[in-house]
Amino acid sequence: MKALIFDCDGVLADTELDGHLVAFNETFEHFGLPFRWSVEEYGELLAVGGGKERFIAYIGDHPEYRDAIPESLEDFVVKVHAEKTRRYIDRVDKGLLPGRPGIARLITEALDQGWQVAVASTSALNSVEAVLAAAVGPKTRERLAGVWAGDMARAKKPAPDIYLLAMEGVGVDAENVVVVEDSNTGARAAAAANVRYLVTLSTFTTNEEFPRATSVVTNLGEPGAPAAVREGADVRRDGMITVESLDEILSLPLPN
Repeated sequence: MKALIFDCDGVLADTELDGHLVAFNETFEHFGLPFRWSVEEYGELLAVGGGKERFIAYIGDHPEYRDAIPESLEDFVVKVHAEKTRRYIDRVDKGLLPGRPGIARLITEALDQGWQVAVASTSALNSVEAVLAAAVGPKTRERLAGVWAGDMARAKKPAPDIYLLAMEGVGVDAENVVVVEDSNTGARAAAAANVRYLVTLSTFTTNEEFPRATSVVTNLGEPGAPAAVREGADVRRDGMITVESLDEILSLPLPN
């Protein structure tokens, strides 16, 4: 059995800039907090896996805002994240975050050729489900082996926990898995899970380094709109990542 496992944010859709960041800043305004995250700040915060964890890290680095928190940080972050998630899903449902090039095509191809397909993300489960349904459609979503997200794993990326959990759930070993990631944090998680992985660059990750990736591409490619290879093996077929590309990735050495 072969499995193709996708990260969500930046992979299924370019969600961070026009989705999560907007929703966070709207939420900060909603709660009367005296700060907003700039694009540059948010790009740095993406090194922290998980939305709740990002908020906690930011407050920890900016003690001047601690008095603006109306209750314990542990309780307040739950409320902030719930409101942010609601606003984020509303943007997804309005069609403001379309799937990235090649996502729906490759998932359908892999399913049709007998691959197990899953999503493993440290974002909230309902956020991931909304993006997935928008990117591939509800019928294709029903064909997937599962979605592992949010707090299902004990440790967030770059720990490998969410990928190990997904592989266990799908019932496939690391030798037969290809992961698709977009960030250095996610790539480190995939490498720690000892699986082969492909990187498809997103808005906030174009300048990151991925020394252990099998291949780094601009996107997965569509007919007439080829992806470009930034580094690593060129496994494209007519400018696209295909099931044949995935088979070639599985023939290459594991990251070490």
